[in-house]
Amino acid sequence: MNKIWLVIKREYLTRVKKKSFIIMTLLGPLLMAGVIALISYLGMTDSSPQNILVVDEMAPIFDNLENGENYTFSYIDGVSLEDAQDMFKDSDYTSILYIPSNIDKSDRAILYFKSQPSGRTVRSIENKVEKIVEQMKLAKYNIDPNDYAKIRTNFNITSYKYNENGKAEKVMEEKTVVGFFFGILIYMFIFMYGVQVMKGVIEEKTSRIIEVIITSVKPFQLMMGKILGIALVAITQFMLWVILMAAFVSVAQGVIMDNKQEAMMEQVQNMQQMQGMQSGEVKLENAENPFDLTDPDNLLNRIDWPLMIGLFIFYFLGGYLLYAALFATIGAAVDNETDSQQFMLPVTIPLIAAYAISAMMIENPESPAAFWGSIIPLTSPIVMMVRVSMGIESSAYWELGLSMILLVLGFLATTWLAAKIYRVGILMYGKKVNYKELWKWLRYH
Repeated sequence: MNKIWLVIKREYLTRVKKKSFIIMTLLGPLLMAGVIALISYLGMTDSSPQNILVVDEMAPIFDNLENGENYTFSYIDGVSLEDAQDMFKDSDYTSILYIPSNIDKSDRAILYFKSQPSGRTVRSIENKVEKIVEQMKLAKYNIDPNDYAKIRTNFNITSYKYNENGKAEKVMEEKTVVGFFFGILIYMFIFMYGVQVMKGVIEEKTSRIIEVIITSVKPFQLMMGKILGIALVAITQFMLWVILMAAFVSVAQGVIMDNKQEAMMEQVQNMQQMQGMQSGEVKLENAENPFDLTDPDNLLNRIDWPLMIGLFIFYFLGGYLLYAALFATIGAAVDNETDSQQFMLPVTIPLIAAYAISAMMIENPESPAAFWGSIIPLTSPIVMMVRVSMGIESSAYWELGLSMILLVLGFLATTWLAAKIYRVGILMYGKKVNYKELWKWLRYH
């Protein structure tokens, strides 16, 4: 154990003292916070103003379309679609809105554009055209608009799940975003530091320094020390990133986001409209405000953060240790990074499968794939994080416990198998290794 500790200490101190570690520790959260802030800012900034030429085959019915915040309507009497298209290229118009003569039957118009308008702008145009089409149909069938307003219904189902205590809890698919965020972090750190383990093994092997090291340290001790030492580096960097990124995001939010809440609330309203709620019927004061952190139903307040953070630490460490053993095995089996590519695919596939399962869970969170994906050690670090973020009943805690136990056992089994390959491959030079050769190494006593 003392020798393992010496290897851990060497790996940790060697890496944290590197300039690259210090620079990335400082710049990493700044870059991530900057990217998040930039994406948020650009996402809230609408596209360039649109000058829309209206070609109305039912003129002058649509000549009273109201201009929007980021677009204006223009009309030319008697112009056909063909004429508009001929002049469009060299004109100042950015779009053509074509209103066909059968729009009251087809419920469809066509928008031609030079530069694509934002989805927000398109939805706003759709709502304005839809209102006029509705007025046309009401007049055609001699229906009083006030009577129609009274009977018109926009139906939707709000899902509530009864927990074991008999309390109804609103189902929020948005909570999966939190699980995906933690899953992305786990995926990123597993590959970032797992690859460091593999590169470190390859470097020591090709430089022949390994021949000196194993004269005083057993191959298993060397492998475990390297894995655990780099794990401590990962934890150190992660904790520093959390502190620095929280500070950077707070500053970015204060500078950029404070004056954008109204625009973001309008985007929330537009999303509700896409789900079937028409313009003019969505009252903003009744919509959930994502910025009201005092609301107990707010998304951020519905997440069990102590549980999520605790599980993140466990599944990150468990997933890293499991995959780091595999990366160490790959490093011991090859002589250079190029040869390692053939062995990387089997290691990558389970993590890709975990993301596929997690995406599927949005539609069917209690499917067999979700259960098995959260139990199998190779996929559980990501899938279980998404399951827990969506909410897990106390009656299913045994599944969480089983997942954690199997992850630990999976790490031990993987480490045991990796050690058998590591002790042989670490001193093997100049030989192209395939899966058949690895199987032979596993059978050596």
